[in-house]
Amino acid sequence: MEMNDLELVSIKEVCITKVNGFESSSLLDILSVEEPLEIRISYGPEAEKIHKNISVTMRTPGNDFDLAIGFLFTEGIIASYQDVKKVYHTATDCSFQKKNIVQIDLVENFIPHLMSSDRNFYTTSSCGVCGKSSIQSIKTVSTFNPLDNPTLNIAAEVLYQLSNKLKTAQSSFAVTGGIHASGLFTIEGDLVFLQEDIGRHNALDKLIGSALANNLLPLNKHILLLSGRASFELIQKAAMAGISVVVAIGAPSSLAVELAREFNITLLGFLKEDRFNIYNSSDQAVISTS
Repeated sequence: MEMNDLELVSIKEVCITKVNGFESSSLLDILSVEEPLEIRISYGPEAEKIHKNISVTMRTPGNDFDLAIGFLFTEGIIASYQDVKKVYHTATDCSFQKKNIVQIDLVENFIPHLMSSDRNFYTTSSCGVCGKSSIQSIKTVSTFNPLDNPTLNIAAEVLYQLSNKLKTAQSSFAVTGGIHASGLFTIEGDLVFLQEDIGRHNALDKLIGSALANNLLPLNKHILLLSGRASFELIQKAAMAGISVVVAIGAPSSLAVELAREFNITLLGFLKEDRFNIYNSSDQAVISTS
């Protein structure tokens, strides 16, 4: 299989020993890459630039700019893509660090909302929530009012097809079997964006960053599909992007359901080819089963 540049940086071959019954053999296996990404920002007048290290997250390389922009947005540090002047990998003496540091220069007249980042973010590939004190702390920085969402009519037969569409489009998962994905679909079931990462929260930040750069927010006319479970952090990020329908292939957590209710998000879980569970329904999304 011929691989593109993104796949080459996101996967790695390793030699393993495979045991089958009482026999063993050596062979090459393909793994998802996990490396740290540091996100830095600079802001203020040109003569008095303020530089700040915002976050270190463990992620799969690829679409780093989307990840960084999406992270800043979902944490309420920036309000729109227009707040960003330039995004680039910053050079250091170490080539490993060079590709793992993203610098974001903000426009001169914009002051980032940094109160939420004073806790000094460190996120692993399995957890991106780092100390938000309450559901209300999300609500205060969200720029989208869920009451403004249009009413969506979604056919159950469309939902039944989504997991296969997501899996078919996951190029890294096809060769590693070990990576999460977030997919953005129209209500007719057409795939708009797909992002993969070893961290489920990173995959969603990459997706939201892509949508932000393409001026698609709020995403209140789309369906977000999560390849695994629906946690508080993922519903938090969905709420920040104005997403009104979230579907998970796995289960939601109790706090995810609570947050979905708070933000009028329709939340479905355990999506299969012929069934799903509705954990929260809203009057702004009608699921048709006939």
